[in-house]
Amino acid sequence: MSENSAIEWCDATWNPVLGCAKVSEGCRGCYAIPQAWMKQSNPSTKVREAYSGLVEKRTDGSLNWTGRVNLVPERLPLPLTWKKSKRIFVNSLSDLFHEAVPDEYIDRVFAVMALAQHHTFQVLTKRPERMAAYLTSASRAYAIGSTAVTFAEDMGMEWDLYYSWDRRVDGIPCWPLPNVWLGTSTEDQRTADERIPHLLATPAAVRWLSCEPLLGPIDLERHPHGARPDPQSGVYPAWYSQQIDWVIAGGESGPKARPMHPDWVRSLRDQCVSAGVAFHFKQWGEWAPTVVAPGGDLGGDLRRGHTRHLHAPGNAEGHFRKGDAYVSRVGKHAAGRVLDGRTWDQFPNAAEAAE
Repeated sequence: MSENSAIEWCDATWNPVLGCAKVSEGCRGCYAIPQAWMKQSNPSTKVREAYSGLVEKRTDGSLNWTGRVNLVPERLPLPLTWKKSKRIFVNSLSDLFHEAVPDEYIDRVFAVMALAQHHTFQVLTKRPERMAAYLTSASRAYAIGSTAVTFAEDMGMEWDLYYSWDRRVDGIPCWPLPNVWLGTSTEDQRTADERIPHLLATPAAVRWLSCEPLLGPIDLERHPHGARPDPQSGVYPAWYSQQIDWVIAGGESGPKARPMHPDWVRSLRDQCVSAGVAFHFKQWGEWAPTVVAPGGDLGGDLRRGHTRHLHAPGNAEGHFRKGDAYVSRVGKHAAGRVLDGRTWDQFPNAAEAAE
């Protein structure tokens, strides 16, 4: 974890939970696995213990999660020590809603986020069904508020720090927490169809998608609704909104990165622009679009195996056709993050999204 982060869409990372398990194709090249493996051999005893038992090396030499999750409660207070306002990516090396993380511990994480109201917390999960169940529990706001009170008293914090929200319900910080953005990862249409409905059914000031690594096209218009009206009154919950507030997209990086068709990310951008949703293009990843000369011939001296011909749906193998694309493996830094001549660094207007 770090008070500073190189991730384009956050300022810092905070990892009070470590360890995970792969759940879909987007996890195949998980960047957290080699990081956790290296830290299991860190010279610092404290670091080694935090990462102990999380990753194993298989007989073929590959690394994978063991399925073990380590809770690191001593890291919980850290955001409270950071005085300058930050966008904080929560659990960049794990998943807060992994089945091995107890509800009571998640309460403590949310309590810290409630207390550290000068920060914005970005929570991302591949398990939005659990996130929705957790945050729609009838007693959840009270449990988090009560935990925040206890946490603040243990920390010797001022009483009014956690009662200074603009809106409150029975003395509990307003719900949903206005400084907590909740998101889910969707790498293709299948995971989008599975996960987005759970996200839309979750109370959140801001809802967002991380379409990285983007492994296929995604049609977001298939998910216009989330919450359902109260069966008695017919009224939607106060937190209900009809759309995603922010979309991040990017290609895959790493030694076995799979290429992203440029039209997949262009489609997401266009959908966001049309719907008035903030769009953030993080990176092309290892593979960048290649300029194609008239007639479909590749320009330049490109080595065999370092260029891929990506076919548009319905196009047959062979000559370059409309909708096809060539991409070349040039490395993450050389590929950059410019999309059609522009860098897309949009962020949601949290105040508008929470209304």
